[in-house]
Amino acid sequence: MKKLFNSSGGLVLLIALLLAAITLAVSLFFSGADPLANLWGVVTTPFRSAGAAVSGWAERAFADRYREEVLQEEVERLRQELSDAEEKVREAEDAIAENERLRELLDLRQKRRDLSDFESVTVTARTLSNWASTLTVSKGSNYGLAEKQCVIDAYGNLVGVVSEVGYNWATVLTVADTDIDMGGKVSRPGGQIAAVLEGDFTLMAQGRLKLSFLPEDAQLSAGDLVLTSGRGGVYPPDLVVGTVESVHSDASNMTRYAVVAPKADLDAVSQVFVIKSFDIVE
Repeated sequence: MKKLFNSSGGLVLLIALLLAAITLAVSLFFSGADPLANLWGVVTTPFRSAGAAVSGWAERAFADRYREEVLQEEVERLRQELSDAEEKVREAEDAIAENERLRELLDLRQKRRDLSDFESVTVTARTLSNWASTLTVSKGSNYGLAEKQCVIDAYGNLVGVVSEVGYNWATVLTVADTDIDMGGKVSRPGGQIAAVLEGDFTLMAQGRLKLSFLPEDAQLSAGDLVLTSGRGGVYPPDLVVGTVESVHSDASNMTRYAVVAPKADLDAVSQVFVIKSFDIVE
């Protein structure tokens, strides 16, 4: 206490306490109210103020929490509506894709009435290496797919030939694969030129194939249309394979061959059609 009274700060504090006590006494005895009631009011007023403040804070906190919950519910509702809308868009896109597939299939049936039975399949994987150029498709023996069936795109262009079949999948050799070997022909105004379509290791990396065993007097030009011949009855006739890109002589300079650029987009085709039966050309 001595230290308190010896310091100027302590003296000021003591004076303030005395003034507060005097003020309280005056308000109690000269306000006209019951001194005890007045004292009670003086004592409880800070608590009532604090209670009112706490009550106001609680009300505001409750209101903020309520608004937050309402906003959260609104956000969840909007999220659900967005999810439903996205699902409807996906369903619409699937329906459009299915309609497009059916339209393409109908167009194919109308253009190629000799190709009596198609199976629509989806390309699920691609393989391009130094040794193979293949596609994997989404159906197999469960839909009647079999080896040596030709695969075409929506425009009737030859994509490749089925080489292996599982229950619900199949492997397709593309026309650029080195194992491709089938009769081909070039359609020209002066007539048709018969030859053999076959894959080549060097050309496969470029997405090309050969038209080999050309007749010595064959006159070919870049852009000539190359088709399947259908000879032998193994493959359908008149499937568009591609166009002549260039003509070359082999290493011995004894025979000539043409480089053929496929019409089908082997790198991008996603929906293809497997020809399960066709009219045989004799």
